[in-house]
Amino acid sequence: MFDLLITNGTVVDGTGADRRVADIAITDGRIVAVGTDLGDAHEVIDAEGLLVTPGFVDVHSHYDGQATWDELLEPSSLHGVTTLVMGNCGVGFAPVKPGTEEWLIQLMEGVEDIPGTALSEGIDFAWESFPEYLDALDKLRWSVDVGAQVAHGAVRAYVMGERGAKNEPADPDDIEQMATIVRQAIAAGALGVSTSRTIAHTAMDGEPVPGTFAAEDELFAMGRALRDGGGGVFELAPAGAAGLDLVAPMKEVEWMSRLSAETGQPVTFAMLQVPGAPDLWKEQMQASLEARENGAQLYPQGAGRPLGGLVGWQTCHPF
Repeated sequence: MFDLLITNGTVVDGTGADRRVADIAITDGRIVAVGTDLGDAHEVIDAEGLLVTPGFVDVHSHYDGQATWDELLEPSSLHGVTTLVMGNCGVGFAPVKPGTEEWLIQLMEGVEDIPGTALSEGIDFAWESFPEYLDALDKLRWSVDVGAQVAHGAVRAYVMGERGAKNEPADPDDIEQMATIVRQAIAAGALGVSTSRTIAHTAMDGEPVPGTFAAEDELFAMGRALRDGGGGVFELAPAGAAGLDLVAPMKEVEWMSRLSAETGQPVTFAMLQVPGAPDLWKEQMQASLEARENGAQLYPQGAGRPLGGLVGWQTCHPF
């Protein structure tokens, strides 16, 4: 007898196979059979008229703060997401020097429009380093699986202080320290490193995310640190992603291809259709495919649906 039987659901298994009506048997938390007339179970759920799918993996989320206090991680957990990755776009909450916590909150609020009041009340900042942040997360038990990336913006501000926050150039010592932090974060369990290069991402004071204008030596040092720490994903919001610069996106694909080929690490980036060049995404896709033929691993992140925005005097909320 099975522990659980989900009956009469329309199964879409993610393999590309045609959808079909089938029963799913589960024992000890694992699917053990898919078919019809499977037998009895201690619990039966009738899923007639419903889709039954594998859990969705959300590789681009910003639960970095919410994950420290909310074990349900709503709304993602209510919409079929069973694994999510946070720490995207170069913003996150570790590493953090004592006294700079509010600055990181203002950065996240500006970029993602997450209310700073909620972040201030919810995050206890019981860490300084990224490994300590992972240890704090490890004490929680969520309704979904969670992975974290180390954010370039936080790393840059931690190492360079006000110079980093104001996007001043990094010197060789700065770069070496940032690479060390990234390497240690990856070794501790970070899934990757992220950065932002779009001027659409700004803190509450209007300053772009630290690292937005970083030179290649800084970016490639982080890529090598990613590799040397054990490997992972290099994620970014590239220049021109928001349609404010129609020349930059193809230039971004060029250096991302070189970084991936040199380090052997996959690079994933936001790729949106923009009004000023509605077919530009096709060029990015083609360039990414050609880069893969030359040894790079590029993975564009396309939007699953059109984006709109609620625009106010102080904030802009995409939906």
